[in-house]
Amino acid sequence: MRNKNDFAPRAPMGWNSYDYYDTTVNEAQVRANADYLAAYLKDAGYEYVVIDIEWYANDAGKRRQEYQYIPFGHNEIDAYGRYQPSPERFPSSAGGKGFGPLAEYVHSLGLKFGIHIMRGIPRQAAHDRLPVQGTEYTCDQVADAWSICGWNPDNYGVRDTAVGQAYYDSVIRMYADWGVDFIKCDDICDTWMYPDGHRITFSGWHETRMLHRAIMRCGRDIVLSLSPGPAHVDRAWEYAAQANMWRITDDFWDNWELLKPMFWRCETWADRVERGCYPDCDMLPFGKLGAGFGEERDTQFSKDEMRTVMSLWAMFGSPLMIGAELTKLDDWTLQLLTKREITGLLDGAHHGKQLRRDEEEAVWINYGENGREVTVALFNLSESQREISVELAAGADILSEELQWLSGADGFTDVWEGGRTEAVEGCLSATVPAHGVKVYQTVMK
Repeated sequence: MRNKNDFAPRAPMGWNSYDYYDTTVNEAQVRANADYLAAYLKDAGYEYVVIDIEWYANDAGKRRQEYQYIPFGHNEIDAYGRYQPSPERFPSSAGGKGFGPLAEYVHSLGLKFGIHIMRGIPRQAAHDRLPVQGTEYTCDQVADAWSICGWNPDNYGVRDTAVGQAYYDSVIRMYADWGVDFIKCDDICDTWMYPDGHRITFSGWHETRMLHRAIMRCGRDIVLSLSPGPAHVDRAWEYAAQANMWRITDDFWDNWELLKPMFWRCETWADRVERGCYPDCDMLPFGKLGAGFGEERDTQFSKDEMRTVMSLWAMFGSPLMIGAELTKLDDWTLQLLTKREITGLLDGAHHGKQLRRDEEEAVWINYGENGREVTVALFNLSESQREISVELAAGADILSEELQWLSGADGFTDVWEGGRTEAVEGCLSATVPAHGVKVYQTVMK
């Protein structure tokens, strides 16, 4: 058995159902988005199709004005206390097939299949004392009724015991049999119910380790993503040992007041990005959003702000998960999402670093492991257009002496706008719109 979950050699890229569908996505909608991903986004590196929260709820969304997650709702659970897809929403799951048929369809498109789960065990399974598969124990002996999620009522935590591990092993083994390639586990990366001074009471730490062990034992490569954030940077070593992705922010949505703080979050975590382990800036809230929340709407981000999101996420090395309804993407957003010079930075062979930041601007540099390709991003964090400059030789010196040749590079390509520009006396400068970015790339011969 391997000790390290190294199933993500590059930052995962794909689509997640939450930002558009909330809890309500169904099989036909997943298939339609998978078809679009395969046709228009796969070649740019997007490959994961992820069904987000409450795929097991038959009544999801039916009382949305009262509850996002209905307490003791009508959930599908098998005889061993494990959630099953709602057959009303995912008809191919009928007859105990689970997500097997849908995963097979996604795989037939050359894509990978993922699901969201909540930390823990269904409360109903514990109350009904259902058996734990392959053991003489029951689910009430697994459940820790003191360990709960403050915003979702579906589960209890799992006790850090041999039978608790046996339960997680049975769940992950079932997912592996279905063909799951990606798990986003919620209420496990951070929680507002258990403040820092009482971390020892939070099941998230030991349940992360239990999930990791179960994945290592299941015989299938399954990427593990932890939510929600903000993750604790002092526990970075533990996230990296157990998972492939962990959220460094709470839910990220389409407004500048959430985007601007991402610069200091990325600054804090930049040294923790490595092949197989990716601090996660959360989904890309572009295009059409919010239908499952009550009303479809267009993203509130301007085009300049969307370029800033894409540029920062890629320069930093965050996974890219699109939250929009893909079949309604406009041409401009599709071109934004598939810009190869940007998505190519997530190939596992590039590294980003912030050179400087204040309230008005930030400068990032990203370089390939081959030492030839360098990308520079000039971000305007202010409310008005401004001139931003970077001393390339000095900036490169922060990284390594080998990059000081940047000051003499033979021109730079403007990634977003096209065209070429030159450094003047070792200084690269640009006029950058408010909340916008200029990204330049050069490759040494």
